[in-house]
Amino acid sequence: MEYARPIVLSIAGLDPCGGAGLLADIKTIEQHKCLGFGVTTAITCQTENRFYSVKWIAENEIICQIEPLLEQYKIAAVKIGLVQSTQILYRILHLLTARGIPNIVWDPVLSASAGFHFNNHSDAVDLPKLLKKITLITPNLQEAIGLSKISDPVNAAYALADHTTVLLKGGHAPTDVGTDHLFIHSRKISLPPVAKLLSSKHGSGCILSSSIAAFLAKGGSLESACTNAKRYIEKALASNSNLLTYHHV
Repeated sequence: MEYARPIVLSIAGLDPCGGAGLLADIKTIEQHKCLGFGVTTAITCQTENRFYSVKWIAENEIICQIEPLLEQYKIAAVKIGLVQSTQILYRILHLLTARGIPNIVWDPVLSASAGFHFNNHSDAVDLPKLLKKITLITPNLQEAIGLSKISDPVNAAYALADHTTVLLKGGHAPTDVGTDHLFIHSRKISLPPVAKLLSSKHGSGCILSSSIAAFLAKGGSLESACTNAKRYIEKALASNSNLLTYHHV
């Protein structure tokens, strides 16, 4: 079944307030004039500033949601967010790559912005094998350290970039705040912020990664997709002074 707009699939957790996770991804994807599909990996109880609990969706139920979409539709890109375990993530990636999905973006969510810590993927023996199935990962400083077990985030990103492309988010960096760094093998491309006086937002990492996936789905290069997505998230951060984003292009 063909559609004029490229299809982008988000595989992520459900945040009832819509600031992060699946709902934020779909809002972002649709703003980019793509068709947004969603698969739920977890149901969270949270608001923009409080986290209460998470109920994980069983692995087979996640796969059951994904398979019919892959069978019926031509999916141009996939964004993966919150996943309970490396085992489930690997099975998702195996399914996607077996179907030839061209663009896979993983935002390795290890904690909620309200402070709750999820299971991490740093103990994965086959992490390099897993990363090779991914087009781009978008860790923040602590996530890069957690995944690589290297204490310096830049060196951590270089290590991860041996296996995939890495966008190291700099929103919480001690210096050059807001400057992201794109690592393509041994090459580092700095992406400084353009906008000023930006407010922190619940789910900003989700929005950025789904924006990148949408730009990739529309045929953009990795560098242009990351650059354009950074402009989008800056508009989102500047949209109001509260923690929930107003989406617009």
